[in-house]
Amino acid sequence: MELDDRDNRLLMALQQDCRISNGDLAQSVGMSASACWRRVRAFEEAGVIEGYGAKLAPEAAGMQFQALVQVQLTRHNPEHLQEFIAAVEKRPEVLDCYATTGQADYQMRVLCRDIGSYNRFLEGFLFRLPAVQSAQTNVILREVKRGAAIAL
Repeated sequence: MELDDRDNRLLMALQQDCRISNGDLAQSVGMSASACWRRVRAFEEAGVIEGYGAKLAPEAAGMQFQALVQVQLTRHNPEHLQEFIAAVEKRPEVLDCYATTGQADYQMRVLCRDIGSYNRFLEGFLFRLPAVQSAQTNVILREVKRGAAIAL
């Protein structure tokens, strides 16, 4: 999908405030309300807009432990790899997971109530997956930047 300058402004405005009214959004980018509504729907249908949601403050929601976890796999056979991916996708503690280059095969951002919950996540889940060889935990001490908008 080709994006022009107006599309970029529209998408940036939605990233800043996804609860903005269609009328206010249209006005902010210089479009009619009906044209703006059609364009937003086209972005949704094309997958440019994946969804809408609220940003929660982890600590305010009772989640005190956050870490970046580097996972190395023992085997790269397709069966174990698919099992690992399917299992990780189902775990609510895993906020993000990326296949990466370098020493670690995967990088995950994990959020738990406390260190005990994280230990249960490691021992009761991650280390029980046949594909997992090791995991290195880097505890997040404080957030410097999170959830930034995609610069268009």
